[in-house]
Amino acid sequence: MLQLVGVHSGYGQIPILRDISLNVAEGEFVGILGHNGMGKSTLLMTIGGTLPATDGRIEMGGQDITRLPVHRRARMGLGYVKQGRRIFPRLTVRENMQAACLAGGQPLARAEEMIALFPRLAPIAERPGGVLSGGEQQILALARCLCTAPRLVMLDEPTEGIQPSIREEIVEALLMLRDRLRLTMLLVEQNEAFLGALCTRSYCLEKGRLVA
Repeated sequence: MLQLVGVHSGYGQIPILRDISLNVAEGEFVGILGHNGMGKSTLLMTIGGTLPATDGRIEMGGQDITRLPVHRRARMGLGYVKQGRRIFPRLTVRENMQAACLAGGQPLARAEEMIALFPRLAPIAERPGGVLSGGEQQILALARCLCTAPRLVMLDEPTEGIQPSIREEIVEALLMLRDRLRLTMLLVEQNEAFLGALCTRSYCLEKGRLVA
């Protein structure tokens, strides 16, 4: 589903990622583990297209996407839940999800299907996103991403600032989605226990290089 070969990336003249090669099979959950500042978010932004790869090759489903713009990658089925969630605070939960359906060319009925998959969202569907707890916002961000019918989902620090009970709920939801939707997922995290509960394997990123 995803393959990186010798990928380099950075910010202007500042190199961050060095010679990154990894692969994610269809239906697999793979983790990226590392401390702050090691290049984890840079890696996801490079795969997603918001940062250009300065060298190397990125393939999705066997197609070279290294030079494709963000919207083309999204249309190919690449979903990205960024750190900080990035929901629309003034829109309701339902409106957030309907907006994602429209952006992804999906029928609005898909929003209702995703609400049904996440029991926590149904009772708060008419609340503005900005009044939700951090855990509720994270679940909304994930459900909103799924409204675009992605084949591969990238999650950036999904447990950041979230209480343990919500973390467990997110683990259960992701395992359920893997079985029902046959999702493929790449998760960036610092929480080893969270990755261990979800991923068949993980890569360790240190100072822009995969070291294990």
